[in-house]
Amino acid sequence: MKLDDRGLLVVISGPSGVGKGTVRSALFNMTGHDLVYSVSMTTRAPREGEVDGVDYYFVTREEFEQRIRENKFLEYAEFVGNYYGTPLDKVEEQLALGKEVVLEIEVQGALQVREKMKDALFIFIAPPSIEDLYQRLINRGTEPIETINERIAKAKREIKLAYLYDYIVVNDDVDNAADKILAIIRATHAKTERTIHNYNKLMGVKDNGL
Repeated sequence: MKLDDRGLLVVISGPSGVGKGTVRSALFNMTGHDLVYSVSMTTRAPREGEVDGVDYYFVTREEFEQRIRENKFLEYAEFVGNYYGTPLDKVEEQLALGKEVVLEIEVQGALQVREKMKDALFIFIAPPSIEDLYQRLINRGTEPIETINERIAKAKREIKLAYLYDYIVVNDDVDNAADKILAIIRATHAKTERTIHNYNKLMGVKDNGL
């Protein structure tokens, strides 16, 4: 019997351009885990190389707003004229199977999830510095300088909210950041409040009611 047979929702979040997607990819390339990625939905156009249903579910603004009215998102946010959200039904299906469901989302969305999913694990991916973040956005070469400046201003506000997360992982090296996240996930599964009831059942002792 597994001591912790419940699914774990893992929220990876941080400022735009911090490398959330790169860290998440490195995490999934590691061995010894049971992670599944929760694909977000967005109204923005696909970037070069992005695949619908793999990187994002790409939908129209009208489709997205209909889903909002039907309460079909775990969280959603609007930034720089586009919506981003997490389809609720997909997350619930995977958690019911005992999977470790990873959400890679913006800070605004993560705080919405915090209100709804108290037992989720929240990890803030931080840049080594604001200057490093600015250079990453410049090097990406996908947006005009005005949009980059907007993202930097927003990043400064979001960094101030890092204290609301369970852990902070600095992305100064992608593999190192991914390794830290996997260690955090494993440690969370071993926490007493997640395992004590199954442990007592396994040992044949009276549950202490924690």
